[in-house]
Amino acid sequence: MNTQPVPIQPLLAPKEKAKLDELSIQVIDAQYKVEQCQAIVTSLTEKRNNYQGFLTVAQNNRAQAHDNKALADQLVQSALDLKDASKTALSEIGLADEKTNALSASIKILIDKLIYAVTVLNRLSNDIVRKKALNPLISDQLVAMAGKASTDASNVVTLTLVALQSTFIAATFNMETEATLALEYTQAVNLHETLTGGASASTPSLRLSLEEAYHSADTCYLQTDRSCNIISQELDTAQANLNKAQVKLASLQAGLSAANATVTAT
Repeated sequence: MNTQPVPIQPLLAPKEKAKLDELSIQVIDAQYKVEQCQAIVTSLTEKRNNYQGFLTVAQNNRAQAHDNKALADQLVQSALDLKDASKTALSEIGLADEKTNALSASIKILIDKLIYAVTVLNRLSNDIVRKKALNPLISDQLVAMAGKASTDASNVVTLTLVALQSTFIAATFNMETEATLALEYTQAVNLHETLTGGASASTPSLRLSLEEAYHSADTCYLQTDRSCNIISQELDTAQANLNKAQVKLASLQAGLSAANATVTAT
């Protein structure tokens, strides 16, 4: 039966053994340091990835809040333009109504005078006709002229009445338009106050709410971005520490291997 010879471990001098033990302990400490640094790097990497996700969400929220704020500003300007335009139109229709009423009054005075003139002309024409019957020497042309003047005056009264009727129609239209514009102006004022908040508003206006939402989203984004930068700096430092620890571990392991090889060769 063949037996393999048992290798004889070389006996180490106390000094060499102490050196090897010291190197082994240093390697173990270095390995623990590397594991610690690696755990920190892993944790910070995961944390940075999470915060980068948070930053993307915060950026999107800020962009949406900015768009909402810009839209609110456009709505406020549109409401202000509508309010101003309604106020101007309401003022102009009021002036038009005053002028229409003044015109109606003037036409009424004219009609009264025309009616008086027609009455006088009718009496004159009748007198001429009666006198013509008593006095044949009165010219037929005079009778005809008097009759025509009376008829023309009556026609003028009729036309003037039509003009007066037109002013009444215009006045009615002005009244209806004025009521519509008054309602439009009131609604425009209410819309503008809803968007901007009136003097008696008890709740924040829509524009103010959207401005506050934007400032809040902007603050959140800036804080998240600042946190991301801090975490990135911490990760860079941790990665540098890990690299140093790995280099030190490799150096110690190489030193321990060389020491073991020297002992074995001896």
